[in-house]
Amino acid sequence: MGHSLLHRRQVLAAAGLGLLGFSRSGLATALGAEQARPRRHCIVLWMTGGPTQTDTFDMKPGHENGGEFKEVATAAPGLKFSEHLPKLGKLANHLAVVRSLSTKEGDHGRGTYLMRTGHQPQGPIQYPGLGAVLSKALGSEDDAVPQHVAIAPYRAFNPQAFGAGFLGPKYGPLTVGATDSLQPPTPGAMSYAEMKVDDLSPPSTVSKQELQDRLELWRALQAGFLANHPGPVPLAQNTVYQRAIKLMDSRAAEAFDLSQEKGAVRDAYGRSRFGQGCLMARRLIERGVSFVEVSLGDLAENRIGWDTHLGNFAAVKSLSAELDNGWGTLMEELQERGLLESTTILWMGEFGRTPKINMQGGRDHFPAAWSCVFGGGGIAGGQAFGQTSASGEEVEEGKVDVGDVLATLCTALAIDPEAKNVSDQGRPIKLAEGKAIKAILKS
Repeated sequence: MGHSLLHRRQVLAAAGLGLLGFSRSGLATALGAEQARPRRHCIVLWMTGGPTQTDTFDMKPGHENGGEFKEVATAAPGLKFSEHLPKLGKLANHLAVVRSLSTKEGDHGRGTYLMRTGHQPQGPIQYPGLGAVLSKALGSEDDAVPQHVAIAPYRAFNPQAFGAGFLGPKYGPLTVGATDSLQPPTPGAMSYAEMKVDDLSPPSTVSKQELQDRLELWRALQAGFLANHPGPVPLAQNTVYQRAIKLMDSRAAEAFDLSQEKGAVRDAYGRSRFGQGCLMARRLIERGVSFVEVSLGDLAENRIGWDTHLGNFAAVKSLSAELDNGWGTLMEELQERGLLESTTILWMGEFGRTPKINMQGGRDHFPAAWSCVFGGGGIAGGQAFGQTSASGEEVEEGKVDVGDVLATLCTALAIDPEAKNVSDQGRPIKLAEGKAIKAILKS
């Protein structure tokens, strides 16, 4: 077989990859080609565990809830961040902090589902995650690159929140470096976090001939199955399999090969999964991927990511360094390449954390008054929207909900939040059930 290497890998890759949106022209060619038309892109920086707003973007200096960190000025007059976010402080003119987010789910699983779908986890409808919704709206059937990529996701809190729901596997994510189980320690000074497409390589116990034989058998069975079972579901399943094959082409996989980057660039992003994930996000956006998500929050010794019930300040100092290097360098490089104005960034988690510090020096779950941050394309940066009380325990001005956040994201991406997808039960579902925050949107 002339393409035996590619064919032998087909079955192994297909089952775990929700890769759709490829064109017949081939992934490898498209990954290296310039986009013929302007495209809008979205990057979501997902903070697993619920990040503390009081120690990052809505600090309370002088109050007993303020904690150990200093609040410092940024490049935007009047806007202040934590001292541990210096790169982002220099880029503050491109950022808009929403300090008045208030939601009703303080459980990890339920909060994750709410913030990622815009709906509470109840009823018969399986709502699609924002990656599926936005990649569908931003991408095209003719795209030759995967339009929904999730880097280092931790999905154990609520796997359904990371899927395509009623939109189906066609809009599911291609995952890179999933962190659903306990991860090895952060790499040392001499190594980078390993980031590769999940399930891309065949098992070492299966020979090339065995793979080829299995593929030939699969093809025969698949042809018969499709002939006897016409319809959208079998066709979607077959499409997933066929389009996943194209990623197995070694030339196509180069888009995910961070070793092609200079060491100085990789170091600027940071050697952690999040840092290297942000570098990968830049490479994917350059190649026309519509939606990329990068998660920060591996399973650590005493916590999951930002879930800092114990020892909040040491943990958040370390997490802030990862966040600042990865996110800050990502924005710098997007700006240098002329891509920042076409790329909208949203930083958020499943909820915030209590302003009041607990007896273990930590902060607990707190959905009542917390923050998210927008940046890049379509966003009027250099400002904070909304206000919390001096203690940080309640919203005093500009209260918004998850629907408003998602409507703002859609509007910044030039997507109508009132547009609808039809569920598998025939019910029309708006992309976002809220109102855009006009004050932080460019006119």
